[in-house]
Amino acid sequence: MLVALAANLVIAAAKAVGGLAASSPALLSEAAHSVADSVNEVFLLAALRRSRRPADRRHPFGYGKERFFWALLAAVGIFVMGGCFSFYQGVEALRNGGGEHGRSGYVAGLVVLGVALLAEGGSLLRALHQVRAQGDTGKALRDPALRTVIAEDGTAVVGVTLAIAGMALHMITGRVEWEAGASLAIGALLVYVAFRLGRDARDQLIGEAADPEASRRIRELLRAQPEIDSVEALLTMKTGLDSTLVAARVDLVPGLDSERVEEIAVRIKRSIVRTVPEAEQVFLDITERGSPEAREAWESPAATRERGEA
Repeated sequence: MLVALAANLVIAAAKAVGGLAASSPALLSEAAHSVADSVNEVFLLAALRRSRRPADRRHPFGYGKERFFWALLAAVGIFVMGGCFSFYQGVEALRNGGGEHGRSGYVAGLVVLGVALLAEGGSLLRALHQVRAQGDTGKALRDPALRTVIAEDGTAVVGVTLAIAGMALHMITGRVEWEAGASLAIGALLVYVAFRLGRDARDQLIGEAADPEASRRIRELLRAQPEIDSVEALLTMKTGLDSTLVAARVDLVPGLDSERVEEIAVRIKRSIVRTVPEAEQVFLDITERGSPEAREAWESPAATRERGEA
């Protein structure tokens, strides 16, 4: 990732110099896009490093959600530095008009964009190859860092293509509206990508439930236990990329002594971890059918809601 960061900075500098030399709004928009990508890669490096810290007293469930926090900052960076600046360049070009400052400046700018297209396309292919190499594509794409990299590379390829088209049409027709339109299109693309990445990060930060398939397997495992009379509630929450908190309220069949209940609880927790390896934290609230605690649990709003969802 450090190599990609260095390459992005070089590309951003080349785009900025070319954009200023040719007074090209599309090329300047792409320069802002590359700067945003560079800042985001710094955020992702911080996410990878900080999210691997072990749990401690202040954070007993670990630091897995750090990935989602830095992914949210990356989305904000794409929106502000990329999307808003591109909109500004497009609007200014439409308001003030203008033309290329020398054909050579535009030719140099198109060469810079061509090199950038090859670099961004190669980076996108590497990222997609990494996803395929992991086997489970769905699980790989749940990684906010990898998802952000793919989104950045994909939008970079589309953005550079739009900028090339806008600059080429500007050169051919002499009308700046083509470049202004390209800048506005780049801005719209970046705002959309930022919105999608930010929404996903928000869902994870506020406590998204585990995948429905994982919840289904846990529920089926609990219902299959002969000592469990009913599953009153099952709550899950992702605490990191590969970690999930599981909390279940179950009623046991009558007549079990305390030692037997403890053995059952330990066995069930181990079975849940074997069934769903990412379930790092498992909490069981066990009551006996017909007891006051069971009646209170059954009548609680959470249990009522859970029964309705089931």
